[in-house]
Amino acid sequence: MKPSKELRELLAKKELLIAPAAFDALSAKIIEAAGFKLMAVTGYGVSATLLGKPDVGLTTLTEVVNVARHIVGAVTIPVFCDADTGYGNAINTMRTTEEFIKSGVAGIHIEDQVAPKRCGHVAGKQLISIDEAAGKYRAADHVRQEMDPDFVLIARTDARGAVGGSIEEVIRRGNAYVEAGADLIFPDGLTSVEELERSVREIPAPILYNMTGVSPLLPMSQLQEMGVCIVENAGGAFVAAARAMWDYMQGLASGGTEFMMQSFSTLADHPIRNFHEFIGFPEIRKLEEEYLPSEEVQRKYAETVGYQP
Repeated sequence: MKPSKELRELLAKKELLIAPAAFDALSAKIIEAAGFKLMAVTGYGVSATLLGKPDVGLTTLTEVVNVARHIVGAVTIPVFCDADTGYGNAINTMRTTEEFIKSGVAGIHIEDQVAPKRCGHVAGKQLISIDEAAGKYRAADHVRQEMDPDFVLIARTDARGAVGGSIEEVIRRGNAYVEAGADLIFPDGLTSVEELERSVREIPAPILYNMTGVSPLLPMSQLQEMGVCIVENAGGAFVAAARAMWDYMQGLASGGTEFMMQSFSTLADHPIRNFHEFIGFPEIRKLEEEYLPSEEVQRKYAETVGYQP
């Protein structure tokens, strides 16, 4: 089944879905191994890990599509991706949609910020007009109807936290974007439970809730009761990775190789204690045994030192 169709079937069940956000192929494999049914690709995480820069519109369409393609190739569950502002106007958004469909992702979200955009939970955001934004979603819808009608189009509005923003503007824009062809609405930067409740109640489409930054942290039971469709934690994985690497490097800097020895010992009972196995060396050996001369395979493993898959 193609990923877009699989994502639509998940959405049709009307159960609350958690979509952790990957930032590269390794993080995606870990998300899938943890048992999640779908995942996002975080624009902030891609900017931070690919460029070492903040989420202020510095990544290009080509860079993000390449990351998304690698992520899709590493997992078997549906992936939807942050497409920022569509990388231009409605015409640019058409090519953006085309390239993401070709990459194999199941859907994208496009936001209504002025370019260059910025993280939805950082001050300084500005919006394009509602008519211009709706034109982008109509343009994206036109492309997906021609290439893959199951491709999921998510409209993100930053109307709550932008200059002059309000929950009323979130709802007004959300309704307009549904009319323009969006399948889901992603009202980013909501600041209260009441704002989320109004979004779910007054926008006639499933709601994606980004539980991070200025938005309240809520239990699954409450989100389910409110009728939220997808909850995403865009910064969860890359902040956790950064924290783990920070702690390790601080320990190594102060403790030297003794710290390294201690750290390795703690992996004994961890699911990725054998990273060679986790990343797929056993599968590579199976392919070698299937397609390479058998004597060559036997000899190179018998006569070399190291991990034996």
